[in-house]
Order: sequence, then C-alpha cells, then structure tokens
Amino acid sequence: QVQLVESGGGLVQAGGSLRLSCAASGRISSISNMGWYRQAPGKQRELVAVKASSGRTNYAASVKDRFTISRDNAKGTVFLEMNSLKSEDTAVYYCYAELEGRFAYWGQGTQVTVSS
Repeated sequence: QVQLVESGGGLVQAGGSLRLSCAASGRISSISNMGWYRQAPGKQRELVAVKASSGRTNYAASVKDRFTISRDNAKGTVFLEMNSLKSEDTAVYYCYAELEGRFAYWGQGTQVTVSS
C-alpha cells in the first residue's frame, strides 16, 4: 500500500504562483505513475499532470506551459509548480499514485483558490 500526504495549497491572486508537494510512504519503489488531479465544485475530477517513473509526463491542455510537474522516484515525492494561475484553476488538488500500474491511491486533497 501507499499513503499520500499533500501540502502547499492556499489562496493566491490571479497571475500568482503556488507549489504543491506530495510525499508518499509505504511501497514507494513500486509506484509507476504519480501526479495530480483536481476537482472544482460541481465538476468531475480531472487530470492535471502525471509523471511516469520513466520520466514521461502528461499534462492537461489547460495547464500546459503554466504548470510543471517534477518527481523524485527514490524519495516518493511529487511536486506541482503552478504559475500564471487563473480563477478557473480553483479546485481541490489531489495527489495520485499508481502502484504497479494497477492500484490507485489518493491523498486527502488540498484546496487551491485563485482570486480574480
């Protein structure tokens, strides 16, 4: 199993920046994909950015060129650097980890609020 703990959310003005962090514990060496999803009020949870253990990344079109995901496989950590934030980025952000390509784990979520 894997446990995930996020930090770094908060309130920021439009155009500002935030950095989210997520630390995994447990079977860190078996994590394949790791990254971030978000869920805005009244909307479905959506992918933001995911990074495979190979280094391959996948970004949502809405955040590409503004957000950057980084990951330390050995430490089981993943980060999301968010720049040029917009009001539509307001959501609860969830850390995600996939174990052995089969089992999905989620963090408790951290609120990001962008004021316009």
